[in-house]
Amino acid sequence: MGDARAGDAGRDPGIRLTAWVDGLVQGVGFRWWVGSQALRLGVAAAATNLPDGRVKVVAEGGREACRELLALLSGPSAPGRVTDVAHEWDEPRGEISGFAGL
Repeated sequence: MGDARAGDAGRDPGIRLTAWVDGLVQGVGFRWWVGSQALRLGVAAAATNLPDGRVKVVAEGGREACRELLALLSGPSAPGRVTDVAHEWDEPRGEISGFAGL
């Protein structure tokens, strides 16, 4: 048998995006919109309302897809009114599958 990693050359190992979206983003369908965008981009995601009025978005998938999701979070098609998006990148953990809108 050959090296199992040989077929993975050039494969995107993926990334984890955590974003905190501020503004008028609760009660406007923002979490479900995130889910539809995640599905379209092929990333696993979770969107949660926070007590301070922000929405926390965690997504795992390909780097380009996660970068695109980040751009969409503050883009003109996002529901409500986004005033700020803070974010961080990390290694994927594999804790998310599909979409969870909590």
